[in-house]
Amino acid sequence: MRILVTGKNGQVGRCLMDQGDSYGFNMHGMSSSELDITNIRNVDSVISQIKPDLVINAAAYTAVDKAETDMKSAYAVNETGPKLLAATCKKLDIPLFHISTDYVFDGESEIPYKETDTVNPTSVYGRSKLMGELAVRNTLSKHIILRTSWVFSEHGNNFVKTMLRLGFERDELSVVGDQVGGPTSANGIATTLLKIAKQYEFRAQVQWGVYHYCGAPYVSWFGFAEEIFGECVRLSLLESSPELRKVFSVEYPTTVKRPANSRLSTIKITNNFGIHPDDWQETLINVFNKLKRSQ
Repeated sequence: MRILVTGKNGQVGRCLMDQGDSYGFNMHGMSSSELDITNIRNVDSVISQIKPDLVINAAAYTAVDKAETDMKSAYAVNETGPKLLAATCKKLDIPLFHISTDYVFDGESEIPYKETDTVNPTSVYGRSKLMGELAVRNTLSKHIILRTSWVFSEHGNNFVKTMLRLGFERDELSVVGDQVGGPTSANGIATTLLKIAKQYEFRAQVQWGVYHYCGAPYVSWFGFAEEIFGECVRLSLLESSPELRKVFSVEYPTTVKRPANSRLSTIKITNNFGIHPDDWQETLINVFNKLKRSQ
């Protein structure tokens, strides 16, 4: 099966390209310079030329704070891009897998969010991602929208790599302790999408729609940071951990208010596809081992 991946240089895009061959797929990755998903002529031309059996959209505008003042770019990539991809996929009868975010929720719930829960984004980033979801759902019936959270990997910019960098620079760090979620490895997201793709390849009936996927167990940013530095020291990436201070969100001002609850329920994806959350503590070790080998 031939799969077209947009955003091939992002965290998930790179993992998709790394894993695709092992599933027997013919992977065609496109960077933003090779495929501008906000340009309908470019989208039509590339997809018509490659003739994929499936498109996975791993391209996204993810600068949460910057999006507040760069709305045009955020909506172009997160709403217009998915809409154009879905329109071309519909015309050619090709399924589209699209990655979304927990930021479509306001984070005020006391329990993990289910796919059917009311969305209420509180930021430009969250609203742009929600509009992208709606564009896909309203355009193309054959779609998988995968909402996820707290993505990390050895690639790109993410919380894990930021903590590692700050561990070299500082003796003390303040980390938010009242926001809880499921850290999710980009590798796990890629595996999930490719497993669903494999099921699609071998059976005609797939339960299309919105799914949640995140790592387990749930943890706060502070707890995540503790685990990160514990592994860094154990694997000799750092000589010692900086002193960590737990703070409340109000003590750590940002342009955008982050969701207090980023927990996503993964029951639906387990029931429909047999896919379970990966253990982020285990995948974190894998990430550090890869970073260590690259030093």
